[in-house]
Amino acid sequence: MEVKGLMRKGKWLVFIGILCVALLFMAVPSSVAAPKYVLKFNHVLAPAEPYHPGFLEWAKRVEERTNGDFKVEVYHSAQLGVEEDIIEQIRQGANIGQNTDSARLGNYIPDIAVINAPYFVDSLEEVIKLKDLPIIKDWEEKLANEYGLKVVSFSWVQGFRHFVTNKPIKTPDDLKGLRVRTPPAPIWQESVRALGATPVALAFGDMYPALQQKVIDGTELVYNNIPAGRFYEVLKYVSETKHILLVNFEVISTRFFNNLPVEYQQILVEECERAGIETSKKIMGELEAKAKQTLIENGMTIVEDVDLQAFKKAGEKAYEVLKLTEARDEIYKQLGKTKDW
Repeated sequence: MEVKGLMRKGKWLVFIGILCVALLFMAVPSSVAAPKYVLKFNHVLAPAEPYHPGFLEWAKRVEERTNGDFKVEVYHSAQLGVEEDIIEQIRQGANIGQNTDSARLGNYIPDIAVINAPYFVDSLEEVIKLKDLPIIKDWEEKLANEYGLKVVSFSWVQGFRHFVTNKPIKTPDDLKGLRVRTPPAPIWQESVRALGATPVALAFGDMYPALQQKVIDGTELVYNNIPAGRFYEVLKYVSETKHILLVNFEVISTRFFNNLPVEYQQILVEECERAGIETSKKIMGELEAKAKQTLIENGMTIVEDVDLQAFKKAGEKAYEVLKLTEARDEIYKQLGKTKDW
């Protein structure tokens, strides 16, 4: 009798256990269901760089506004691959996004590279105005329709690029003979060449070892790149040439974008634009000042007495070599901007 009682008791316990599990699954909220749309977003910067939390904020807002139906997964430090390879995957329709620049997009539409040319724009406010210009809209439409690259936003500005070397740079002549790393795109290389240095194309992650091994003599970066990459360990001077205001483009596949519901398309663009402007303002304000102080505390010297007019005049050569003068002049005309050199 005791055995039968235990068996009956055991059956009841199993039944209760199954019932509890079933009720648990029924109680799981719908919000944890797998998202219907997933975008894997790649960038080359370290998680300590200010862009990374900016991208995470963009992702968070998209997920919130779509009630978890659209998820943007952010991958730092080129975890999904190098930029050029990712862009080709995007063109083929993959659900991948990439933080890039007009220099690389210039491989498809040469004139768009002008946005990363020397002394092209002077402020974040000017960058924000660019997106409303007819010439820019035409380039974006061509990128989307002919090359499969949808520009979600380019209101992401990392700040001014400066030369980072082991000697002070005050004039273009000071760069003569120096091998300076650039990203692998013509506008970067010709810009650095025009300003006086010898460009050496290297991936972002290869800079530090190249400096250690003396393959290059310096680089040119925005302030926040320098402490994040610990370049103060191998370089001594930041010379404030401000030769390029680094504007970034967030691109995804046209095919992927077109397959999203219209409402989700709008949310993706709106939140990318909002996060970009917020992040850019923060970078060019408090974060740049903080980065600069960190470099000084780590023994670097900031060179402020740079002959900017001499650098601006030297930079004209890049426009001439890449035949970008006409594109720049048309944009300036539409902006109502004039050269100050």
